[in-house]
Amino acid sequence: MKVERAEAKRQPLEPVKAADSPLTIRRALVRWWRENLPRLGLTRAAGMFLGEMWEFARDATPGRRKQRYGDIDFDWDYRVDTTSANVSRRADLLAVLAGHAYQPSDPAQFHESIRGLAIDYRQFEFIDLGSGKGRTLLMASEYPFQRILGVEVVPALHRAAQDNLRRYKSESQTCFAVESVCGDARDFQFPPTPLVLFLFNPLPEAGLRMVMAHLRDSLQEHPRPVYVVYHNPLLEHVLAENGGLRRLHGNLQYAIYAFPRAGGQPALS
Repeated sequence: MKVERAEAKRQPLEPVKAADSPLTIRRALVRWWRENLPRLGLTRAAGMFLGEMWEFARDATPGRRKQRYGDIDFDWDYRVDTTSANVSRRADLLAVLAGHAYQPSDPAQFHESIRGLAIDYRQFEFIDLGSGKGRTLLMASEYPFQRILGVEVVPALHRAAQDNLRRYKSESQTCFAVESVCGDARDFQFPPTPLVLFLFNPLPEAGLRMVMAHLRDSLQEHPRPVYVVYHNPLLEHVLAENGGLRRLHGNLQYAIYAFPRAGGQPALS
């Protein structure tokens, strides 16, 4: 069943504000230097920037582009376009400057982490910061969340996600309140509802610290159960430094953190 057929089933939830203006290469460059120069200094920041640009150039070679088609099985199964292989070079560059190059989530690892939460999904909203072409949103729709929301800063990836949401068909889909908005995860304001927050290493350290600070402020104002599912957890120390979050489980592929319900502990089997 297509997502648009279920519009009438949506509950009246708080709307999400999209970005005031689309991300451009100039804006992305300014923000990259604004975030990294004070933290690293000119020499280290310049070295990091040159390293990221070198890796970006390497990804343009035919061999590296061909390797990216290894994630296409999901697209064949559901007739969507979530692969990283056909992302334009401009969109790739914007993604690198905003955080990290686009890479879709592995379905087996995603389902392992979400099923392991052992929660009543109907009580939670699912939020993916840095949602790219929306593969995670589509997979999350197999669980009966109240709402599923993706936030993606690169306009081309956001448009692809919207198209995928319209085209997606799956007999196992149980949540139809699914949407993608174009905006910067650093600026996202969390709704005051129980949340499952999904992160696929979407931001550099400075940006992830901003997101965690917003989450900490939101939890202080509205204490509620929140789970953070962090895939490719290269910056896990940022989450560990957040005193309100408790680490529940982790391995090389992902880590799960939780904020306890007031007066109790979140359940996880």
